[in-house]
Amino acid sequence: MAHNINVTSNEGYGVAARIVLISFISAVILMTILGNLLVMVAVCRDRQLRKIKTNYFIVSLAFADLLVSVLVMPFGAIELVQEKWIYGEMFCLVRTSLDVLLTTASILHLCCISLDRYYAICCQPLVYRNKMTPLRITLMLSGCWIIPTFISFLPIMQGWNSIGILDLIETRKYNKSSNSTNCIFMVNKPYAITCSVVAFYIPFFLMVLAYYRIYITAREHARQIGVLQRAGAPADHRHQHPDQHTTHRMKTETKAAKTLCIIMGCFCLCWAPFFITNVVDPFINYSVPVELWTAFLWLGYINSGLNPFLYAFLNKSFRRAFLIILCCGDEKYRRPSILGQTVPCSTTTINGSTHVLRYTVLYNGHQQEHDTLPIHIDPESQESCF
Repeated sequence: MAHNINVTSNEGYGVAARIVLISFISAVILMTILGNLLVMVAVCRDRQLRKIKTNYFIVSLAFADLLVSVLVMPFGAIELVQEKWIYGEMFCLVRTSLDVLLTTASILHLCCISLDRYYAICCQPLVYRNKMTPLRITLMLSGCWIIPTFISFLPIMQGWNSIGILDLIETRKYNKSSNSTNCIFMVNKPYAITCSVVAFYIPFFLMVLAYYRIYITAREHARQIGVLQRAGAPADHRHQHPDQHTTHRMKTETKAAKTLCIIMGCFCLCWAPFFITNVVDPFINYSVPVELWTAFLWLGYINSGLNPFLYAFLNKSFRRAFLIILCCGDEKYRRPSILGQTVPCSTTTINGSTHVLRYTVLYNGHQQEHDTLPIHIDPESQESCF
């Protein structure tokens, strides 16, 4: 989401400051590229991950963030370090349009993921299957990519964002002290409001509603867990008691809700400063310092690097897939299988993935307790446990 990303200080950067700046930007770009590539490769290689509906949104999100790191960040970094734009006015418009398109697409994907998880956690499985059909997922993903074009390439290439402020843009475009040109992206009041509402405020509102409902559900489940624990569970070692099934699912959903709070916090921390400033700046005669714009912009870019960690690395099945990729298919990281006697099992669906619950069995007269096995199977067809 480009906006006044040039630095026009007459003094420029010192050697030490330039080294620190280059190192930081390089680390952000590298982290974003590797993290999102790893997510995409993991889903492509892991058949079970491909069966989970939420992962379609995560892969598309990773692709959008990867494009941000490849097509947007490097040019912004070059301009920031060199303190001038060397690629011409037309490419300035193209890069700016890509910036708005891809960052908006990334944010819309986050909104879709929140809605998907709301239906998975707060609704019954039948409701989730009815809501998240393949057609609806396709339409949602298409919207994540098509909607941003109406606030990026279309208005920017037509110059709608600069109506009424052309003189101010031309004044800031040329740096007389260094006799150089800058890639300036300034927006008038109508575009600032429209762009910010579509790209941030509407998705933010939907995410808050979804995560609030998830929080309420988790709090209610936590209360029920307390009731079940105070009541006690019957000691039956041959099979899992339904109350224990319920308790396990409630605990899992509570943990998922805490994770979503972390996700929401990071999203707000990264993008709220930019979009608040984006709306305020035209109404205060564009007096926000360029350095502050630059800081807020790169804070938003950092969100593209954090997304793989927040949406994939916190998922046990993704972590296992990552370890298999990074350790060249080491067998010890592959999904466990239980051989021999078939034992009773129970499953619960969390975020569209199925987990085998902890259970206790008698084997050759000895009590054995098995941990939760996060075996992903098709949520729509739960015929077997392993």
